[in-house]
Parts: sequence; C-alpha cells; structure tokens
Amino acid sequence: MTLLRVIDICTQMLNVIGSLLIIGIMVLIGADVIGRGVFLRPIAGVPEIVSLAIVAIVFLQLPSTLNAGRLTRSDAVLHKIATVYPVCAKHMETAMDMMAIAMMAVIFRFSLPLLQKSWTNNQFVGAIGDFTAPTWPVKLIILIGIATLILQFVVRIIRRYTPQKG
Repeated sequence: MTLLRVIDICTQMLNVIGSLLIIGIMVLIGADVIGRGVFLRPIAGVPEIVSLAIVAIVFLQLPSTLNAGRLTRSDAVLHKIATVYPVCAKHMETAMDMMAIAMMAVIFRFSLPLLQKSWTNNQFVGAIGDFTAPTWPVKLIILIGIATLILQFVVRIIRRYTPQKG
C-alpha cells in the first residue's frame, strides 16, 4: 500500500467520524426537543456540545472534501486557460495548492498554542454546576484536520505530476 493510499484512507476515516458526529448531534438535538416538549426538561449542554461538534465536523470533513474535488472555488478562468495551455494550468493549480499549504501551515502554527493553552489551563465551555465540556479535544481535531488537509494538498500535487496507470 502506497503512502498516498494511506493518506486517502486516513482522510476517509476522518470523514466517517465527522459523519457519525453529524448523526450524533441530530440524535442529541432530537432528544433535547423531546425532553423539552414532553418532560419539560432539556438536556444540559446541548448548545455547547453542538457548537463544539460543528467546528469538529468541519475540520474532520474538510480533507475529504478536497480529496473528492468538492472544495468550493472559482475556476472558470483556470478552465479556459487549461483548454489552450494545459501545462500552464497544471502549474497554476500547483501554485494555488502550494499557497493553500502555506496558509494551512500558518493556521496550524497559530492553532497549536491554542491547544496547549486549552490543555494546560483546563479550559471548558458551559456553566459550572450545570454542564461543562473541555475545549481541548476540538482544538486537537482542528490540528488533525489541518494536518490532513495539508497532506491532501501534497497528494494532489504528487498525483498531478505522476503518470496515471491504466
């Protein structure tokens, strides 16, 4: 199994975890609505859990979105260039991927201290006595998602210049 395939499998695993989180928050929100309506008792911490989960889901599924070619972008000009100058378009796409890698590296660099601070200071969301949840797991997921996204950009560049088999 090649390294590129391993990266793709890890990317897909993160996507599955993100999908499971979506199902989990749907169930949680449904249970909270039923709890409020039927038993007059909401589930403690649902807004906090949902807000943390949404951030986690975005960063878990972002690498898979890139891998599937579904990351939002405006490429009409690039497609026009590719029809006339395909090699130029290939190099332009590589340059854009390299800029994205640099941008993600900056985000990673500045997110790392936030994880460290969250971990060492035991930061949490919620209200003491009602519901609290630590913030470090989501900050760790952000870093994992960014690192995997960087790897997916590298994989795109490698695949762009590697002859395709069959």
